[in-house]
Amino acid sequence: MGREFCITCPDEEQEEIQLAAAYLNKKIQEVRAEGKVIDSDRIAIIAALSITHELLMLRNGTVFDMDEFKRRIVSLKKKVDEVMMRKEN
Repeated sequence: MGREFCITCPDEEQEEIQLAAAYLNKKIQEVRAEGKVIDSDRIAIIAALSITHELLMLRNGTVFDMDEFKRRIVSLKKKVDEVMMRKEN
C-alpha cells in the first residue's frame, strides 16, 4: 500500500485507530496473498466484509462456522464482481 493519510481524531483514540488500520492492512494483505482477487477495490471490500463478519460473530456470541463464512464470502464476492462489471460498462 505504502500510502499514508491523516485521520482527525481525539488524542485518546489515536492508538486504537492505528491498531484498527494495522488490522485492516493485515486483512488486505491476507486477501491479496490468496491471489484470487487482484482489483484493489475488491480486495478492500472483501477485507472489510471479513472484519465485519468477525465483529458480528463476536457481538452475537455465536460459534464461528468457517464453512458458512466461506460460502458467504464467495456469495458476496460474486455480488461485488457483478456490481464492478456493471460499473466498468
